[in-house]
Amino acid sequence: MDLHLKNLFGRFQDQFGSGPGLGPGSGVCLMKLEGISPNIIHSIFRASASLFRSEPWKRLRPGHLFGVRVGKDSDWSGKRQPFHCVQFIGGDGGDIAIYIYRSMSYALKMTDDDSWEMDRVPNVEVLRVTYELESLMLPCNKRMVKSMCLEVSGNDRFPVIDVARCMTSGELQFRNPTLEELRLVFAVMKALSLVHPLLLQEEKQVKGLPRMMKFSPFIETVDVQWPPEMFKGHDFVAVTVSHPPGQSYEQKWNKTAVMTREDDELELVSGMTNLRVSQGAEAGLRKCTMCDKSVHRDESVCCSHCRATIYCGSECEKRHWREMHRSVCNLYEAMMSREEELKIKIFTFSCYAENPCEWLESLGIHKKGMWRRQCRCYSQSPFGLLHGSSSDAESWGGLQDGDYPQDLPVQNVNGRSPGMILMSSWSDYYDVRCLPPSSPVSDILSYPFTLYHILTTLSTHSKNLLLKGKEVTVNYLGPERELDWVKAFAEISHLLNGTGAVQIIMIGPEVPFDLSGTTSATNNSRVKVSFVKGLYQDEVTYLTSPDIVVALNCDLDRYSSWSGAVEAVKNLHIPGFFTDKTEDACGNAKAVLRNAGLNITHPVAPNPFRSPVRTCAESSNLPCYSNGFILGVNT
Repeated sequence: MDLHLKNLFGRFQDQFGSGPGLGPGSGVCLMKLEGISPNIIHSIFRASASLFRSEPWKRLRPGHLFGVRVGKDSDWSGKRQPFHCVQFIGGDGGDIAIYIYRSMSYALKMTDDDSWEMDRVPNVEVLRVTYELESLMLPCNKRMVKSMCLEVSGNDRFPVIDVARCMTSGELQFRNPTLEELRLVFAVMKALSLVHPLLLQEEKQVKGLPRMMKFSPFIETVDVQWPPEMFKGHDFVAVTVSHPPGQSYEQKWNKTAVMTREDDELELVSGMTNLRVSQGAEAGLRKCTMCDKSVHRDESVCCSHCRATIYCGSECEKRHWREMHRSVCNLYEAMMSREEELKIKIFTFSCYAENPCEWLESLGIHKKGMWRRQCRCYSQSPFGLLHGSSSDAESWGGLQDGDYPQDLPVQNVNGRSPGMILMSSWSDYYDVRCLPPSSPVSDILSYPFTLYHILTTLSTHSKNLLLKGKEVTVNYLGPERELDWVKAFAEISHLLNGTGAVQIIMIGPEVPFDLSGTTSATNNSRVKVSFVKGLYQDEVTYLTSPDIVVALNCDLDRYSSWSGAVEAVKNLHIPGFFTDKTEDACGNAKAVLRNAGLNITHPVAPNPFRSPVRTCAESSNLPCYSNGFILGVNT
C-alpha cells in the first residue's frame, strides 16, 4: 500500500474505530485463548450483561476512577494483581466500555478532562471491555456469539475483551487477554454492578467539569462467587471497590486534620458545649452511649462533630472519645449526612414518630387493629395472640375504604399484563393499588414488602422459581410483631398475580405455644405462613429445606442467640438477607456475618421498602427506619 494511502487509512481508523480514542479493535476472539472453555465464556458474558444492565454510564465519567482489589496478591501469578484501576468510558459519548489499568497514575495519564476521547500514552497497557453492536463486530466474534448463544448485554450489544498498548511510534498493538486476566475481569464486573449504585453524590461540583458530578469517598467489600470453572481453592473471592483509588478503611473515617496533642482532639470534638439533642430526638428518656444511664433528652448532650451519639454528660463524652468514638466519628457524620436522602417524600402523613402513641393518635388508629403492635400499649400481650378481626377495615384500624389494600386481586391497571407484579418503590405499589399518599399502611407493609422485594428482585434463585410457577420456601427468623400481621402478608399473594407460591415458616422464641405447629393460609392459598417456636439452630433439622433465609430488623450484634442461627445459615449454603433499622446496626450485622465465615454478596444499602416513618434509636440520632437497610449473603 502506498504510504499516503496507509496514513489516510490509519486516520480513518482512528476516527471511526471501535475503541474510544484508541482506534480499531484488535479482532481478538475469546475462543482463540489456549485452555479456555465455553463455560468460562458464558460466565464472562453473563457478568458483562449484569454490569451493562446496571447502567453505570448514566452517572460515571472517565474522571471517576475506582480502585479494585480482588482477593490477595498471593492469588495471582507474580504474587501481584495485574490491574488495579477502573474507568467507565463512553458516558459523554463514544463507545461504551470499561478500561482497567495497572495503576491509577496510568489512568490519569490517559484521561483527558476536556474530551471523552482517551489520550495515547506509550507503553501503557489497558485491559478493555468494549460493548459493541453485533453488526459492527468482526466475523470471528460474531460466529462465537451465535454458535454459543451468548447472553446479550443490551440493545444487541456484546462485550469485546482485549488488551491494548500504544507503542512509542504511536501505533496500537493488541493482544488476547490471558485466562488470569479474564478471571479478574469477571470478578471486577460482578463487584462493580453491585457497588457503583451505592455512590453518593456531593453537592459541590468539580471545578472546570460542569458535566461531571462529584461523589463522596467510598469503599465497600463484596464477596463474588467464582463460577465452578474459574475458582481455585475457594468458591468466593472478596472484592474491595474504592473511590477514589487507594482509599482505605482508615483513610475514609479518620480525620484529615492531624492533632498535635490529646487535649486538642478532645477540645475539637466535645468542647464541653452541652449541645442539646436535635428536635428529631425521641421525647422523654434516652440512653447514654457510654454508660447506658437513662437521661432525659433535655439534659443529654451529643457529639458536637457528628451529632449522632448521645451522652448523659461531658465526662462520658470524653471517655467514649478516647476509648472508641474517635475511630467512627467521621463514619457517623457521613451517616447523619444521608438524613435528607433517606426520606421518602411521596407521603402526606407525618413521617416522624417522635412518640409512637401520639403519631398513631394523630392518624386516628391508636390501639386499633394491626396498629396495636406499633406502640407499647399492648406489650403485655404475647406476640401472635392479639384478637384479630375478619374485616379488612377493622384490621387496618378503621381506615376509610380506599385507604388500605383490600384482600382482593390487583385490578388490571393501565393495561398491565398478567403475571408477577414487579415494583421498585412505594410509589409503584401505591399506584398499583390506587392508594392515596395520605394512607400510612406502608409502615406495616414494610415487612411483607421487604420480603417480596427480596424474593422477586434481590434473589435470582427465588425469582426464577416463582416465574416457573414453583413454590419458594422461606425460613423467616426471629418474628415478633409480624406474628399479628399475617393478614398483611396476604398482600404478597395478590402481587404474585397467579405466578408461583410462597411458604413462609416463621421460627423464633417469641412464637407462642398456641401458634407453634399451625399454618395460616391466605384466601387463594398462594402464601402460607407456618409457625415454629424455638431457636433456629435447634429447629432447622426438622424443617422443610428452605430456598432462602430472611431476618428483618434483626439486631444481629445484640443477642448472643443469633450466633447459632448464623452458623446454621452458613451450613445451609443458601441465600440469606438481613435488615436493620440504622446503617450502623446493619454494618455491625455485616461484621457478625463475616466473622462467622459468610460471604457478603449484597452490600449494605437502603431498602426501598423501608418504613417511611422515622423513629428514634435509644442512644443515637442516626436515621432510623423499620427495615431501613438491607444486606445479603450467598446470593
